[in-house]
Parts: sequence; C-alpha cells; structure tokens
Amino acid sequence: MQTVKMDILGLSTSPSSGGAYALILSEANGNRRLPIIIGTFEAQAIALELESIKPPRPMTHDLLKSLVQSFHSKVEKVVINDLSEGTFFAQIHCAGNEDEGLELDARPSDAIALAIRFGAPIFVNTEVLDEAGIVTEEESPATATKGKGKRKKAEDQAGQPEMSRMEKLEQELQTAIETENYEKAAKLRDQIQKLKG
Repeated sequence: MQTVKMDILGLSTSPSSGGAYALILSEANGNRRLPIIIGTFEAQAIALELESIKPPRPMTHDLLKSLVQSFHSKVEKVVINDLSEGTFFAQIHCAGNEDEGLELDARPSDAIALAIRFGAPIFVNTEVLDEAGIVTEEESPATATKGKGKRKKAEDQAGQPEMSRMEKLEQELQTAIETENYEKAAKLRDQIQKLKG
C-alpha cells in the first residue's frame, strides 16, 4: 500500500452538517487537500492539542495516550487507508520495545487526535487521496490555466446554449476551493464523479 504524508491544515465549521466540523489535511509535498467531516468532540480534542491547551482533567484521547504508554508502546503513525460510501477508515500503527507492532482500526478523527498527542505522522493511502483529494487552485498553475480556458471558451461562445451541468459543477467546485469551503467542495466533487461514472 502506497501512502502520502499529510499535515493538518486546520478545522472549519460545517453548518450544513448539524454542527460537525471539517478537518482539512494538506499533502505535505503537493497541492491536494483532503476534507474529512468529524464530530464536535473529536474536533475539540484535536483543536485543544494543536493549541497546546491542557484541560484540568484528561480527555478520552489523553487517557488513551496514557494507556498506550503504560504498555511501553507508542503510536508510530496513522494511516487513512480506506474510503467506502463516503466514510473514511483509518489504522493506528503502534510499536513497543518487545513487540513487532500492532495495527488498530479506528475512525480517522480518533486516530489523528491520538497521533497529535504522540507527535506521530499522518499518512493517506494514495488511492483514497486520488479519489477524495481536492487540488487547490492557488498552488496549481496548470489547473488555474484550465479553469481560465473554460471561462474564455464560455465567453467566446456567447449566444450559445448555457454551460452543461458538469461545467457548472466544476465551476462551483473551483469557487468552493477558492473560498476554502471544503465541505461543499467535497460534495461537489462527489456529484462530478457520479456524473463522470
């Protein structure tokens, strides 16, 4: 399984998902971003650790960290390894002094909250990133040129029939990416893939 290293770009609110949050991962050596919708509790656990805020009592992920350490183990890395029907899956890779390693299935939000506490890297399976990743406009001159070409073509065809549904969705996708509305971008990307499929 080939993987790509990711960094945490940030968290954004997701009003249309009932108070959920979008966790945005950014390709460490590239221009793709991966939005993952997560719950409020997991978003809080990630945000507190990113901001180095220590609550007065340990949270669940702090407890998990203590538990892993009590077995003389540590989290070596986290891999988002699958995407099925819009749901992401992850594995936590642990290793200790006396064992060969252990892989635990987890939700990406929990896996990432734990990885941050151990300073462990986050990876995404290349197939998952190819399927769900969003290429950012400002970092991709080729994409920007393509987008301009489409707009110019539409302008040149004044008087012609309106843009196709696919073109409208692609234009909305670019706008969503430019305004950093990654949740909307993910939904538009899924619609575009359905039309192409």
